[in-house]
Amino acid sequence: MKPKERVLAALRHEEADRIPTGENAVDGRLVEQILGKPLLYNRGWEELQAVWNGRRDEVVRDYCRVHVELPLALEWDYVRVPVVPAAKAYHPPEMTGESSWICDQGYEVHFNPDAGNIIMRSEFADMTAEDLPDPDAPFHVDPSELEAVRHTVRELGDSHFVIARTPLDGSYPWEQTVGMESFLMKMITDPGFVEKAVAVYVNRSIAYIRAMLEAGVDAIMTTDDYSDNRGPIMGADLFRKFVLPGIRKQCEAIHELGGIFIKHTDGNLWDVLDDLVEIGIDGWHGIQRNIGMDLDRLKKRYGDRLCLFGGVNAETLIAGDPETVRREVRTAVEQAGKGGGLVLTCSNVVAAGASLENYLAMREAVRTYGTYTR
Repeated sequence: MKPKERVLAALRHEEADRIPTGENAVDGRLVEQILGKPLLYNRGWEELQAVWNGRRDEVVRDYCRVHVELPLALEWDYVRVPVVPAAKAYHPPEMTGESSWICDQGYEVHFNPDAGNIIMRSEFADMTAEDLPDPDAPFHVDPSELEAVRHTVRELGDSHFVIARTPLDGSYPWEQTVGMESFLMKMITDPGFVEKAVAVYVNRSIAYIRAMLEAGVDAIMTTDDYSDNRGPIMGADLFRKFVLPGIRKQCEAIHELGGIFIKHTDGNLWDVLDDLVEIGIDGWHGIQRNIGMDLDRLKKRYGDRLCLFGGVNAETLIAGDPETVRREVRTAVEQAGKGGGLVLTCSNVVAAGASLENYLAMREAVRTYGTYTR
């Protein structure tokens, strides 16, 4: 079977020749080891500096290259492709520290070199609903941001299942507005602000969704997180009131455009996973078995209603050993593989610190345990 056919079978809850597999992203240093060449792909601080210093096209070249070569080298069935920096002039910003600077909006932002590409603002404006953009104002996606998406579709679209990741989700837009603490408070004190903010950024997300599906991808992944290890941080009721409507709108848009919706969100989702399944998401990525999101329970509860993307804890690839990795793969297959509905992947991304030995053990285990017996 073609790789794409395996993923489509899993989404239909059918057994293919083997359980499909892939990853959302892999730390750039590990990719260099696998492909045996220096790269700017997913290299965090080094990648960011390259863009600032006029090497944007080199960064894009490496993103195009990796999203084709890595799935082939590792025998993935799906590949997730992000946007790339737009084709425009870039200049080094005003630095305020070794890894902090003033952004275009005038705020100080900090980069954590140990956490990949994580950039966080240190302050947020005190906004009201009047300060937000008009939700119905036209929003145009810069076509140059989709260069890696289009390249991957051209090279792998016939053979592999291609997922595009939107650069903003919009269903929980605290980063684009007032910061997490203030956004949560406004759910109580200023619900109109929250509803308008969600409308603004979900509509922008849908503009990306439309452009990505028109570029030929099979599926869309949005990636806002809502939960910690205890459950939704705003509580299940406020999640349903403010967050779920935006996710539903995205889901409906994706399906109307002929795409498949794979929702990534990690943490403890037991209190709201029924809601996500009921609005029609096709697959869920972000399954953290180590905090109680048990694959056996998920399979029994959702059966043929939800395709599960997971199986190996991302932390195991960093702090575990090859035997533990193989055991997690085997357990995932035993608990959730029967009848389809499982795509084997790690619980988040293959992050900085993941060892090549552990990841190759995962690939070996997929081949060993992932073949269906009839």
